[in-house]
Amino acid sequence: MKKTIAEHAARFSEAAADYDTDQNSEEYEACAGLVIRRAAPAETDTVLDLGTGTGAIALALAEDAGRVVGRDVSEGMLEQAREKAAERGTENVEFGYGEFRAPGYDGEAQIVTSNFALHHLADEEKREAIETWAGLDGGVTPSRTDTVGPRRIVLGDVMFFGEPDPEEPFYSPEVDDPATVGTLVDYFTDAGYAVTQVDRVHDQVGVITAERVVSGGRES
Repeated sequence: MKKTIAEHAARFSEAAADYDTDQNSEEYEACAGLVIRRAAPAETDTVLDLGTGTGAIALALAEDAGRVVGRDVSEGMLEQAREKAAERGTENVEFGYGEFRAPGYDGEAQIVTSNFALHHLADEEKREAIETWAGLDGGVTPSRTDTVGPRRIVLGDVMFFGEPDPEEPFYSPEVDDPATVGTLVDYFTDAGYAVTQVDRVHDQVGVITAERVVSGGRES
């Protein structure tokens, strides 16, 4: 990580009021839309949205999910998310402090989402984060009585599909540390998930959908 968690939190808190207006690129909008579509929660699902920012993904998913829990390190961003939830009258979502490797949540989560945030971590830290998500309580299923990890993890982020163009980076090299798509797929596979979809939004932006693997194959 090129900046500490506290430094990232302060940076995003400072930008929180204008964040939604500033994040208006076609690639960002496409990525967010795909994360929402690929998550596809059922009305009984709890979704844990990590790096929730101003709550764009969390609030969209709350329309279909039973409950959405948003976590972020920036109090400024969380305040924006809470204000939007209150304005919309959305009651099945809650926002609080949480990190990728320490989400600050010990309930069930059938689905985990994250959009445009994991790239702030170094690769080994990304691996630790994905392992943390895979170790969350995904609840029981009709075919199992023991708890397993979340059924689905959807990651939208800056990621490299090839060699990034140094003249047109989609990220800030001084604060960001994106991984290759192959590296992220390996991390999900090692954590017990099958990557079922990779959406290429841009040479440096994509969405990975991973489904939990249990004995006998992927569990849907």
